[in-house]
Amino acid sequence: MINKILNSQTKSVSKASLILFGSYFLSAILGLLRDRLLAGKFGAGDSLDSYYAAFVVPDFVALILIFGAISAAIIPIFSSYYVKSKEEAWEYTTDLINIFMVFLILVSVILIIFAPFVVSLIAPGFSEVKKVDTVMMMRIMFLSPIILGLSNIISGILQVFKRFLVTALAPVMYNLGIILGIVFFVPTFGLIGLAFGVILGGLLHLLIQLPSFFNSGFKYKAVFSLRHTGVRKTLKLMVPRSIGLGAGQINTIFITSIASTLTTGSVAVFNLANNLSAMSVNAIAVSLSTAIFPAMSLAFSKDDGQDFEKKFSGALRHILFLIIPLSVLMFILRAQIVRVILGVGKFGWLDTRLTAACFGVFAIGLLAQALVLILSKTFYAGHNTRIPAIASIVTVVFNILLSFLLVWLLSLNGIFFNVTQYLLRLQGIEDIRIIGLALALSITTILEAVVLLYMIFWKFKSLKSKNIASSFYKILLSTFLMGVATFLIRQGLIIFKIVQLQTFLGVFLQLAVSAFFGVAFYIIVCHFLKSSELKDIKQFFSKN
Repeated sequence: MINKILNSQTKSVSKASLILFGSYFLSAILGLLRDRLLAGKFGAGDSLDSYYAAFVVPDFVALILIFGAISAAIIPIFSSYYVKSKEEAWEYTTDLINIFMVFLILVSVILIIFAPFVVSLIAPGFSEVKKVDTVMMMRIMFLSPIILGLSNIISGILQVFKRFLVTALAPVMYNLGIILGIVFFVPTFGLIGLAFGVILGGLLHLLIQLPSFFNSGFKYKAVFSLRHTGVRKTLKLMVPRSIGLGAGQINTIFITSIASTLTTGSVAVFNLANNLSAMSVNAIAVSLSTAIFPAMSLAFSKDDGQDFEKKFSGALRHILFLIIPLSVLMFILRAQIVRVILGVGKFGWLDTRLTAACFGVFAIGLLAQALVLILSKTFYAGHNTRIPAIASIVTVVFNILLSFLLVWLLSLNGIFFNVTQYLLRLQGIEDIRIIGLALALSITTILEAVVLLYMIFWKFKSLKSKNIASSFYKILLSTFLMGVATFLIRQGLIIFKIVQLQTFLGVFLQLAVSAFFGVAFYIIVCHFLKSSELKDIKQFFSKN
């Protein structure tokens, strides 16, 4: 029964999106539990600063060597081989796995040796004790790119066979492993137990996919040839994508480096707020773009411009329909969300206010994050990896410069400081420089989304914006009215003393009631405006 479920195929884009959304939602729930456990156990202090800093370089290695190849090359190249010859397709896969594993192991070993030097570069503001903790965890975490590298190559291949369910469960298992590390390893091994949890999560991510991978027809062969045509084409296609991803990760390295020089807990506050924001993007934009990517690639390969435009337009409109109201809800209810999810144990009131402020700033750029994902995937489907890479590099340079500028401005206690403090309700907190990093990232992401949106319509002339513009207008109007209603309900619950904000239950009820009626109001307005996206969602659930 379990084997049948894990090997099940998902043939429609809508069902694949639903499965991926469900898995990302479950993964997000586990992610919230993970962050709640981390916040309650350690608070926004030295320990979490070291933990998040230790993640940066292992993630960088995995991104540039693996994820770029998967999104830009492995899926379309394996598909083209598999149509002609299954044997050639699996030979290409084996060769690719062997090559990537050798390079991943080699790079990881080198970085393990030079970890102290690496930590000094990415976290120059850390004390010597924090650097020692960061080095210790980073060295263990360098096993992660090796394990997740193999696992994500397997995920890419399984998506070709439309086995979205098992690939969707992998991130769930990853978060589960980290949670087990917090609950069971930390009490035994101390802070280093967090790193062991990350490795356990990686192993679970891999192991759940292996049976389905072998069931698909994979048989290992001891081949290693850089001259293989498919391998060379993979490397050629992945380089621009890897440069783009690498630029984004370099951005993260610079942010961590700057945050390490700020007040203690700044790295933790930034990452906790960013995690809360990223969960929403993963659940909606990543699931939809992952599901639509193979179909768009096929439409482009067939030179079917009408089908390509239809799939792009549909994906973009649905992202706008879901993300825009969500970002407004997140901003209005940012303090309640952070208090409910993270406000426990050692996570104090100061930590809560700063994290809520950063979270609110990230909510402003939430739509841009989602657009960058879907627009980049559209370029990849059209065999163009250069434009997203160039846009990423340019915006990263801009973000680094803007980060220094905004952090400096917030250190002056001038007009910009006072306005920021007032708008984000941070009165009484003298050091709010971490907000500058969050604000710079949101502004940069918005800029990148605008550039990519312009380039997508310039590059693909068949894409039409009329239907998208019509939907955008309706969504904006519905969201505005929803925002007003949500704010009034939130304030009304306080004014009429329906909830007591001194208790967890009171804050939770304020959050739940405001969000429920806000969403309900949005749906009602969209219904009266005859939103096509709402009709699509209704039809989908009525058929399934």
